[in-house]
Amino acid sequence: MLFNLRNLLNAATLRKSSKQLVQHFRSGQPTQTNVNLKGRDLLTLQNYTAEEIKYLLWTASDLKQRIKDKGEYLPLLQGKSLAMIFEKRSTRTRLSTETGFALLGGHPCFLTTQDIHLGVNESLTDTARVLSSMTNAVLARVYKQSDLDLLAKEASIPIVNGLSDSYHPIQILADYLTLQEHYGYLKGLTISWIGDGNNVLNSILMSAAKFGMHLRVATPKGFEPDPNIVKVAEEYSKEYSTKLFFTTDPLEAASGANVLVTDTWISMGQEEEKAKRMKAFQGYQITMQTGKHAASDWTFLHCLPRKPEEVDDEVFYSPRSLAFQEAENRKWTIMAVMVSLLTDYSPQLQKPTF
Repeated sequence: MLFNLRNLLNAATLRKSSKQLVQHFRSGQPTQTNVNLKGRDLLTLQNYTAEEIKYLLWTASDLKQRIKDKGEYLPLLQGKSLAMIFEKRSTRTRLSTETGFALLGGHPCFLTTQDIHLGVNESLTDTARVLSSMTNAVLARVYKQSDLDLLAKEASIPIVNGLSDSYHPIQILADYLTLQEHYGYLKGLTISWIGDGNNVLNSILMSAAKFGMHLRVATPKGFEPDPNIVKVAEEYSKEYSTKLFFTTDPLEAASGANVLVTDTWISMGQEEEKAKRMKAFQGYQITMQTGKHAASDWTFLHCLPRKPEEVDDEVFYSPRSLAFQEAENRKWTIMAVMVSLLTDYSPQLQKPTF
């Protein structure tokens, strides 16, 4: 009888300690910051200030160090669920979100076009309200940015842009974390974009200047970024005193750059344009010859999947390529986004230099 009583007391003590541990992880320790992103949407980095984006990167760095390097258990999303809507297939977005959300104790629910047709068999308004009643957040990887905007308008939970034809904000967070880890800072770096004027470039245009980074862009004629987005980027460049340069010459864009970046030339939904695009992008492959025009410490980024015509093997598999570190950081940055939008957690570790 005494043995059983002792076991019951020990079990109760363990449950109490475990509960206190989870509560501690949820709240985190106070930090000197005025940033609070809980309940926000993440549709485009245009809607986020410099300090808010830095806070997301700080949180990502904090989680990576505490979980990966120190082996800590942080059930920050315990009891929470995430709806993942994918109109477009993905390797990194799906794996990073599913494994990251689960690692933090949450439950991700993956929905394809076989499970849910946005605005087809059910209106976006109805979908947003149903998901709001059953989950804590939605990550949507879609074609139209307007679908995300409507979801955000009608939902009562955070909506996160997992990719749209207009923007890819969670990719850029991973890019910036990768560069911060490599260089130790972001301010003053020059990024050279050599490729299509697509959603990834749009997200860089909406954010690079906020870190004090300069941007040099080369796109073929007829494949420039959206003029409205360029106009906003020019305003940011003036506000943050950075340099923004556009050309059709890849080598001119690479001149003096610390970071060479490219992406697919043919995005999902553009397959019928393949022949036209392959012809237009001749001369845009990034090679070691391109790197000779860049700064001596140049590195290479690609959000993947990569095709050899975009960047040759010599660069892609060289020590200058940060593409696989960049891919891993998709996980830590999406974890930071979810933690920041869904909890009161504050980073425990020292804020990195940006």
